[in-house]
Order: sequence, then structure tokens, then C-alpha cells
Amino acid sequence: MKATSGKSNRIAALDFTKGALVLIMVLYHWIDYFCGPYDNRYLRFLTPSFIFISGFIISNVYLTKYGISDRKLPKRLIQRGLKILGVFLVLNAIRFLLIAGRSQGAQTPTRSWLQSFVDIYVIGTASGGGELKAVAFIILVPIGYLLILSAFLLIVSRSYRYTFHVVCLCFLVCVLVTNFERFEIPNLQLLTIGLLGVLAGYLPIERVNAAVRHPYSLAAAYLAYLVAITFWNVIYPLQIIGVYLSLMILYLLGQHGGEPGMARRTILLLGNYSLLGYIAQIAILQSLRLGFGHVGPEVAVRGLSFVLAFALTILSVVIVDRARAQSTTMDKLYKVVFA
Repeated sequence: MKATSGKSNRIAALDFTKGALVLIMVLYHWIDYFCGPYDNRYLRFLTPSFIFISGFIISNVYLTKYGISDRKLPKRLIQRGLKILGVFLVLNAIRFLLIAGRSQGAQTPTRSWLQSFVDIYVIGTASGGGELKAVAFIILVPIGYLLILSAFLLIVSRSYRYTFHVVCLCFLVCVLVTNFERFEIPNLQLLTIGLLGVLAGYLPIERVNAAVRHPYSLAAAYLAYLVAITFWNVIYPLQIIGVYLSLMILYLLGQHGGEPGMARRTILLLGNYSLLGYIAQIAILQSLRLGFGHVGPEVAVRGLSFVLAFALTILSVVIVDRARAQSTTMDKLYKVVFA
């Protein structure tokens, strides 16, 4: 997601972090689609990292640009939240129609619309029936919720400065209680991590930069985290720690002086269009899976799909960026959907 409307105000290290997450997400989904079930605990920081950064941008970028008393900010957050939920709905409606077209005549289990609604929009289990056993682009739902919730919390924050702190603490307690009772609510877990991102974003960017400039300490902490999840898997407290450590390391890698090279410029561009990149890579990987599904699991097929997944994701972002630069209509269309 774009942090600001002006490129001069962008935080390069943050864009690098978002771009790197998009590339790692391509790897994450490629393994899932082409290598079958696997132990993904070492990449479980990815999904919550996207919503953490969304929260960070709310407080560190939007609040800096608008100010707490600006009435435009809550309105903008609500609009963006509704847009993201709308994009999620449209994309999955298209996906449903495509899958239904391929599955005509097949017997598939059915679920009530109410149960599916609760699973997806309330709990966040993203379950369904038949080929729709999981909806796509599911992270868009808690991100949309976070933006809308933050709009109302910002209004309350004008009177009580610790509003986000109190709400985040309440959500965190609820998550720990429900997890203890073995009733996990993924949407609540992700929304809580998004609020933690908002709290982190209250730090001035200079303090954020200083906090990550301890590479040896970060490496040692991350090694300890890897050992912990190896033994205990990714329990929720460890997931939060993994998000913080992973983002700090990526942010540290993104701090770079001088003119960026081609690889770095590509990552920064992906960071500028992280929401588009996230959507594009899922659509591309699902298309590749359909295209290569009848060929077989040969090494050459996997290798080609791997290269195409990254290349087409980057290409899609480059095409959109150039189209916006050359066409006012394309720029307005992009802003209508993503800005």
C-alpha cells in the first residue's frame, strides 16, 4: 500500500521491507502450490507482517501527514478499509465464477452462506466447500478491519491519548484466552498484530532507524527465535516476536545510502505497490498452477514455474507503474482502487 501521496515523503527502508515481503510471499505461495503440504513455520511471520506494517503506516505516516485533529484522516482510513474489503469481495467473486465454471457437473459439499460468512469475515478460517475450501487474498479482510477500526480509535484518541494501547491490550488478552481455550480466531489475532504495528509507528522514524542498527544482536535474537519455533512451533507469542525480528532485519537491510542498483530499485518499486504485488502474485501463481497442473511435478516444470512466478509478479508491477506515468486515466483508475 502506498504510504503517502508524494514520493519525496516515502521512507525507502520501509518500501524495501514491503517489497522484500512481497518477494518472500511469492516463495511462500509457490512452495504451497507446487511442492504440496510442508512445514511453513519458518515463514509464518509473513502474513502478520503485512498487517503489522499497515498499522505502522497509519500512525507513523498518516498521522504525520494529517495530524490527530484532522477530520480527513478517519474518513480516508474508512474509505481505504472499505475499498480493500471491496477488492477482496470482487476478487473472490471472480475466483468463484472461474472455479464454478470448471466444476460444472461435479458434486461438491455445500455450506450455508451464514456459516461461510462467519468463517471468513468473523473468525477468519477462510473455509468453504469443495474447491472453495479456502478463499484467496484472505489477509485483505483483517487489513480492512484495521483501517476502519483505527479511524474510530483515532477519533477517541483526541480525548484519550492511550486509546490504541488500551484496545490493543484488551485484544491481546482476548487472543491469549481464546487460544488457551483452543478456540483460535485468526482475524482477531491478525487485528491485534496490526494494532501492535500502530503502537510501533508512534515511534519517530529516527528511533526506529536507531533500534535496528544492532545487526549482531538481531542475528542472535533471530537464531533464538528459530530454535524456539523448532521446538514449540509458532505459538502466538512467538509469532509476534517473529514479526518484530523479521521486519527489523528487513528494515535494516533496506537502510542503504547512495544510488540503488537494479535489484534494489526493483524491490523498492514492489514496496511502492505492495498491495498490488500481493494480489498479482496470488493470481499469477494460481494461473501457473492451472497451466502446469496437467504437465506433472517434474523438476523442469517446477523450475520454470518458480522463475515465472517472480518474473511475472515484478512485470505486472512495472507495467502498472509505467502505465500510470504515461496515462492520467490509468493513474486515476489505480487511485480509485488502491489509493
